[in-house]
Amino acid sequence: MMRENTAKAKMLDGKPAYGYALGMGSVRAAEMLAYSGIDWILLDTQHGSFGGDQINQSFAVMRHSPAIPMARAARNDYTLIGRLLDEGALGIIVPMVDSVEDAQRAADACLHPPRGKRSFGWGGAGEYGADYPDWINQELFVAVQLESITAVENAEAIMAVDGIDGCWAGPADLALSIGVDPRQAAESDRHAEALAEIVRACKAVGKIPGIAAASPEDAVARAEQGFQFITAGGDAGFMMSSAMAGIKTLGLDA
Repeated sequence: MMRENTAKAKMLDGKPAYGYALGMGSVRAAEMLAYSGIDWILLDTQHGSFGGDQINQSFAVMRHSPAIPMARAARNDYTLIGRLLDEGALGIIVPMVDSVEDAQRAADACLHPPRGKRSFGWGGAGEYGADYPDWINQELFVAVQLESITAVENAEAIMAVDGIDGCWAGPADLALSIGVDPRQAAESDRHAEALAEIVRACKAVGKIPGIAAASPEDAVARAEQGFQFITAGGDAGFMMSSAMAGIKTLGLDA
């Protein structure tokens, strides 16, 4: 039976879809956040602490959760992307995409022929049912990361590539690429202009602009700027912010 990508449908309807990121490598955290009420959940294999078994087990608890399971690949690699799809990812984020060629390679890895070059076969994704190959190209959300000034300059051409549904801007790496300390990016007009250009480029070709936000409050502000595919924090940040609030309440921060 088809698993509808409700987060993708929400974005195609012009609304923002919010996600929580998983970086701690914890299967339990994956399960808890996937059932929290968030639109989608992102398993991060680029910067997160996930090994192979943790990836498989996390997808096992996320595949049938209310949140749409997605993953960030470690790099723009056919096999690494395919393995995430085979375990049940209904969204893929591909990092460091700077050109049309990079974007085409990402799309090819994600989509079955004739639209792409994904290999026919899967593991845990088989739990979606025997009709999985009939609908996965339609329901999969493919996003590329625009996180350099080169990517911003090529943004409209990148986003026009068939098979690319949207982007996920990386504010920190974008800041570094223009010579700005990521911790001071909010004060940079050039950084703000680059992000605005990403939104403009996506809208020009009918694709979905996204961004990595640091918190729910930041995510709402980014939605007001036109972004739709937005992370609103993650497991480690949530745990530490609550822990530090507790430290303050206990008077241990003196």
